[in-house]
Amino acid sequence: MDARSIIAALRDRHPLTGRELNWFANGLADGRVSDAQAGAFAMAAVLNGLGEEGRVALTLAMRDSGETLKWDLPGPVIDKHSTGGLGDCVSLVLAPALAACGAFVPMISGRGLGHTGGTLDKLEAIPGLRCTLDDWQFRQVMNSAGCAIVAASDRIAPADRRLYAVRDVTATVESLDLITASILSKKLAAGLEALVLDVKVGSGAFMKDMTAARALATALVETANAAGCRTTAVISDMNQPLAPALGNALEVAEAMKVLTGARTGRLFDLCAELGGDVLCLSGLCADTEKGFAMIRAAIASGRAAETFGRMVAAMGGPQQFVENWPRFLPEATVIRELTARRAGYITAMDGEAMGLAVIRLGGGRQVESDRIDPSVGLDKVLALGSRVAPGQPLLRIHAARPEQADQAEQILQQAIRIDDLQSDPAPLIYERSV
Repeated sequence: MDARSIIAALRDRHPLTGRELNWFANGLADGRVSDAQAGAFAMAAVLNGLGEEGRVALTLAMRDSGETLKWDLPGPVIDKHSTGGLGDCVSLVLAPALAACGAFVPMISGRGLGHTGGTLDKLEAIPGLRCTLDDWQFRQVMNSAGCAIVAASDRIAPADRRLYAVRDVTATVESLDLITASILSKKLAAGLEALVLDVKVGSGAFMKDMTAARALATALVETANAAGCRTTAVISDMNQPLAPALGNALEVAEAMKVLTGARTGRLFDLCAELGGDVLCLSGLCADTEKGFAMIRAAIASGRAAETFGRMVAAMGGPQQFVENWPRFLPEATVIRELTARRAGYITAMDGEAMGLAVIRLGGGRQVESDRIDPSVGLDKVLALGSRVAPGQPLLRIHAARPEQADQAEQILQQAIRIDDLQSDPAPLIYERSV
């Protein structure tokens, strides 16, 4: 078996066997497959697809190209995954809430991608906290807190790491089959028993329309279930930021507000919805309504905040972070209001432009080597449907220098639309997988 014959078969639309895909994934991991061959394979997959059986086979092959974690814990091992959005700090709230309900959450997360923020970058806005842990440290955090949000080690799905890097520079990121295999190979390697997926759709999401979002949700759920992990998905709205803030430290602040007091808002509601679904899948409750109530109670009682505090301390962060979080989070030197130029209602936001404005402020990476400024971003973002008067603040810009704030202001004025007539906001959740 060799890479060239496998690529030729896929090019000519012959279905690949599990054995062929397993060979190719191992070749990606150990270097037998070159970058040129990986790129050719990815392009053939984009043009011709792998089919449902091929998608499952590639996912399992990439999962098995490295280490798969095994757990011996007194509760179900579960997780959630989001396809990426603005102000999406759900993981920071949901992981400790699930752990407070009796689950264990080994959440392998990523850095910022495109215009969306990364969970690891957000967590590392907390002074001293580091998400890159070895296996022993990972397990220690899991044992002490019940949850750990960490970077994937080099041993987790190495085939995906190779293929992902090639896809990024060969215009093959958009393949449904390769997206599915990439997401699930890492999640399944974490040894999960149940998984809930949050597929975003809208101006701030990678999937801009419902057809694409529905296709991805279906592919993810069918593939994960076929691989033996009980999985469900929701399709949620990303036509405005989930929390009223974008940027690493600012999103940690929004998560802490939910964990320590705020019981309303889209962030809180989505955490309850996703948590209820996966608790039900895991067998910790009889139905999703009971699961929703369990998540809400874990947050309202303070148990989720206590769990988050134990995780932060175990990962090198401050011992008293939950009690004194405003003191620990970095603050930008320039804070400026963006004001409305006319009266009316906020009817639309260009989420991608808003996310890219945060990156230009230094809150994300334009190239892989860029260093992130955790203090910059946007906060106090008004929701869609809000009525505004001329001069009223629409949001606040947090920048390191005045000229960066000037650039962000120009982008953001064009990104927020104000009209005379109010429009009905989209629902938080459009659909659930059956």
